[in-house]
Amino acid sequence: MTIRTGAEYLAGLRDGREVWLAGRRVDDVLAEPVLAAAAHTVARLYDQQHDPRLREVLTYQDGAECYPLSLAAPRDARHLRRRGAAFRATAETTFGLLGRSPDFVNTAVTAFASAAPFFDKADPRFGRNVTAYHAACLARDPFLSHTAINPPLSRARSSHEQDDPDVHLRIVRETSEGVVVRGAKLIGTLVPVADEIVVFPLPGYRPGDEAYTVAFAIPVATPGLRIVCREPLVADPSRLVSTPLAPYEEIDATCVFDDVLVPWDRVFFHGDVDAANRLYDATTARHHTGQHGIIRGAVKAELLAGIAISLAEMSGTNSFLHVKEMLGEVLGALELARAGILAAEADAEVSEWGTLTPAIAPVLALRYHFPRMTSRMIEVIQLLGGGSLLSTPSEEDIRSELWPGIERYFRGANGVDAERRVRLLKLAWDATGSAFGQRQMQYERYHSGDPVRLAAAQYAGYDTDPLLRTVQRALHPEQPGVDASARVTPVDAPGDGHSSRKADS
Repeated sequence: MTIRTGAEYLAGLRDGREVWLAGRRVDDVLAEPVLAAAAHTVARLYDQQHDPRLREVLTYQDGAECYPLSLAAPRDARHLRRRGAAFRATAETTFGLLGRSPDFVNTAVTAFASAAPFFDKADPRFGRNVTAYHAACLARDPFLSHTAINPPLSRARSSHEQDDPDVHLRIVRETSEGVVVRGAKLIGTLVPVADEIVVFPLPGYRPGDEAYTVAFAIPVATPGLRIVCREPLVADPSRLVSTPLAPYEEIDATCVFDDVLVPWDRVFFHGDVDAANRLYDATTARHHTGQHGIIRGAVKAELLAGIAISLAEMSGTNSFLHVKEMLGEVLGALELARAGILAAEADAEVSEWGTLTPAIAPVLALRYHFPRMTSRMIEVIQLLGGGSLLSTPSEEDIRSELWPGIERYFRGANGVDAERRVRLLKLAWDATGSAFGQRQMQYERYHSGDPVRLAAAQYAGYDTDPLLRTVQRALHPEQPGVDASARVTPVDAPGDGHSSRKADS
C-alpha cells in the first residue's frame, strides 16, 4: 500500500525547509498556527484515503498496491466520471475552499506523464524523466504544489527584456549534475506545507526567452529554495466560532530560487519558447486540472447557496418575493455550474496521448463565468445578512457571564436560538466579507490564469463552423415549394477561413 496517512505526511514536513513568515524564518511549520492549520487540513485528506467509506472513491487498486485516483490517467468514460467523483469527495471535505488540494497537481503530473512524447521532442531523456517522476509519485504519494507565474515587473516586456534578468526564473548554467536556476515564481499556494514543488511554464514567452522556459520538480527542502509567505489572513485559527473557515486558509507564497541545482533526472523541459507556450494545453494538463477546478468550484457554490438560503430562512425573509428571486438566481447559478461538469465529461474525447480528456469548452466557459457567479452569490449573502453581519458579538461573549443577559437580542425567527444565529452570521461573514473571504474571491478570479486570456482562448479554440452554417441558413431561407438542392450556396460565407486559423492556434 503506497497511500500515506496524515501522520506520515505531517512527519515529513520537519525537513529543514526554508520558510519565511512575517519577516522571520519558521523553524518548524507545524509550530506556526496558520501553517499548522493548513497542514492538518491536508493531513485529513490523506487520512480519508484510508477511510473505509471513501477508500474506493479516492483510490484504485493495482495488484497489492493502492494508489490515489488522481494519479491515474482516465481511459474511458467510467474512469473519467469516477475520477470526478474523487475530486468531489475531496472538495466536499474542504467545502471547495482548497483550490490546491493534493489531487490538483497530481492531475497535472499525470497528464504530463501520459504526454511523454511531447517532452521527448525537446530531449528523449525529458520524456523518460516525466514518466519516472509520475511513477515515483505513485510509489510515495507526496503532496505536490506548483508555481508557474513570473513576478509582474513589466508586463509589457518579455522575460529576457526585464531590467533585472534574474527576477523571472531562468537557467543560469548547466552542469554535469543538472541545471542551476535563479529567480522567482509565484503564486505558490500551500507550498510552505507541501512535500515537493512542480514548476512549469505557462503561455506568454517570446523569442529570446529560451533560458526562462524550464519545467522541473524538486523537494521543498532543496537548498537555495526560499519560501516567502504572504501575510496570514487569520489571526488565530483556533477561534472557530468567529472564523469557522480558518482551517482552509490556503497560505500563498513567493518561491525564490537562489542558484538552486535541479538534478537532470528532475528536469522535464527547457529551451523551446514555442513548446513552452503550448505545454499546458498540448499535454492536456489544462483539460484535466480544469475538470478538477470546475468540480471544486461547484462544491464551493453549494456552500454559498446554502448560506444564502439559511440566512433567509433564519430571518423569515424567505417568504418575500424579491428574496425568493435572489435565492432562485443563486440556485440557477449553482445548476449551471453542475451542468458544465456534466457537459465536460459527456463531451470528452480521446486525446492523441490515448487519455479520455474532458471537453475544454465547458471548462473554459465555467472558469471565466464562475468568478462572476460567485461574486453575485456573495452579494446576495451580504444583502440577506444586512446589518446583522456587522453586529454579531464575539466568540468570547458567547462564553462569558454577559451572554445570559443579552442572548435574547440575537435570536432568529421561528425559534432559532442565539448561538446558532451568531454562528451562521459568522460563517456568512467569513465566507464573504472577512480577509479570508476576499482572498477567496480574488483567488477565483485568477485560479486558472488571466480571465481575458481564458475568454480569448475560448474563442480561438472553439469550432465555430456549425454556428456560421446556422447564420448561412438564416441568411438564405428555403422558399416553400422550392427544391432545397436547387438553391445557390453563397461563395463567401461569413467567417471563411476562421476554423483553419483556430486550428493553427
